Amino acid sequence: MIDDAIRVLAGDCTVIAEDADREEYRGRVTTIVKPDNTVLVHDTDGYQPVAWLTRADSVSSDRTGDFTLVAKKDTQTLRIAAHEQDGFAHYPSSAAGTPVGECPDCGGTLVRSTGVHCVGCGDRYGVPADATIRDDQADCDCGLPRMRVERGLAFDVCLDRGCESLDAAVRQAFDREWACPEPDCDGDLRILRRGGLIAGCEHYPDCDTGFAVPAGVVDGECGCGLPTFETASGVRCLDATCDRALETPVAESTADD
Repeated sequence: MIDDAIRVLAGDCTVIAEDADREEYRGRVTTIVKPDNTVLVHDTDGYQPVAWLTRADSVSSDRTGDFTLVAKKDTQTLRIAAHEQDGFAHYPSSAAGTPVGECPDCGGTLVRSTGVHCVGCGDRYGVPADATIRDDQADCDCGLPRMRVERGLAFDVCLDRGCESLDAAVRQAFDREWACPEPDCDGDLRILRRGGLIAGCEHYPDCDTGFAVPAGVVDGECGCGLPTFETASGVRCLDATCDRALETPVAESTADD
């Protein structure tokens, strides 16, 4: 359910902005208070607000008689007092984004901004920044669109991690696929989630070797023995600090000594 709202206050107001200096304005203005406590006071002159406070620490208002509003951040204070009120309202709001499909729960439009959310019911789905939302009608059985994400291979999974898990798909493909590169360790690298997907040694904490799984497709083997990935910025080793990604590993000789 959408619980964010934009507050709109309009009327003949006195606006006082205080910091190192004090500025006072009077006019018929419209004040917008965004969900992140950004306060914008607009008049009819130009596109820039006549006064504003970005992401205030606190915003308080009083509608006894005509409205008053006080916003504070550090040493800044913005005060708005209405002499004559034209309107005071709350409107549901959400982030705007690119339409990517239809919500199977309410029929609303799914849009992508920082993640994917429904503008109707507010359902939200976390999406990796590099994911491509498929628009070829290949929806999941649950009705949600599918996304293409590269993590060693190109995976097509549902937007809802609870329906189809990207982690499980990567784990099935690469768990124990690579050996730990530490010379005195006989462990394999397991696919784990530690903030993001990592390939970490199974002997942790005795061996704390671990590498973030990059966005890209495995395309070979690094000179250090770990896999290389074809990424948007070029070929790189699973170990982001390794500088041997373009080396060709030396194959073991099968000839008789």
